[in-house]
Amino acid sequence: MFTGIAESAVAQAVQTVEQKVRESLAARLPQAACQRIGVSTVTFPEKEDGKLTGAHFNPVFYPEIFHKEETNHIPETIKRAMDIFGSVLALLFLSPVFAAIAALIRLTSPGPILFKQERIGQFGKPFTFLKFRSMYTNNDDSIHRHYVRDLIANKVDCESKAEGEAVFKIRNDPRVTPLGAFLRKTSLDELPQFFNVLKGEMSLVGPRPPVPYEVKDYGLWHRYRILAGKPGITGLWQVRGRSRTTFDGMVRLDIQYIRTWSLWLDLKLLLATPMAVVRGKGAY
Repeated sequence: MFTGIAESAVAQAVQTVEQKVRESLAARLPQAACQRIGVSTVTFPEKEDGKLTGAHFNPVFYPEIFHKEETNHIPETIKRAMDIFGSVLALLFLSPVFAAIAALIRLTSPGPILFKQERIGQFGKPFTFLKFRSMYTNNDDSIHRHYVRDLIANKVDCESKAEGEAVFKIRNDPRVTPLGAFLRKTSLDELPQFFNVLKGEMSLVGPRPPVPYEVKDYGLWHRYRILAGKPGITGLWQVRGRSRTTFDGMVRLDIQYIRTWSLWLDLKLLLATPMAVVRGKGAY
């Protein structure tokens, strides 16, 4: 198929690919099912040749192709103001909790109070992600690397996970301290991320920030979640689908949030997060 369209214009190539996909679906699925399936194409040309409409380009990857001026930045400005106000408020009111957790970590296991890890932010920019340390020091992260690789490959049975367990957390992880298990279950280990929000590296609401070795195993469509949205402390996946959710299911919820984002949606998710934490489905 690709040999036949190599010398064609991009527009013709797109039409040819879409037609081949439709024919392939028609050969494998009932006609009624095919009629419900829409076929869309995103192209990644080295440069635009003027023969293809912008509708085929993803504006996240090719913003220069879209000449429409973004004139209304008010919602984004309000979201950032909410992030600053919310994180400052949380850091002030939760300071006694911060102090208590820090003291307990210091008393129960040797090592630093904070766990610092490189995560991938919006547009693939790395940043230092903060959490209260919930694991023993000098542990081997190969356990989690293999787990994440299997999770992305859909080799992990998420249905067997207990209610409230996060997709990215390993059951009975030997690296986790007894206090750390409690902090994770109650999501109290996430509190230092308010500093990330204050610095502008994260938002109160957004997709979960991945680790670098996770991104290496991403499929192309998975990468949309780190390009189109700033990572957040909580989000649609954390509130609605944390338990028994496949990796692809989590990514779909993140993309749903990005595409349907509004200030009202952020407010609803922020208000729903405390109850999700109480039920054991809080932010990761």
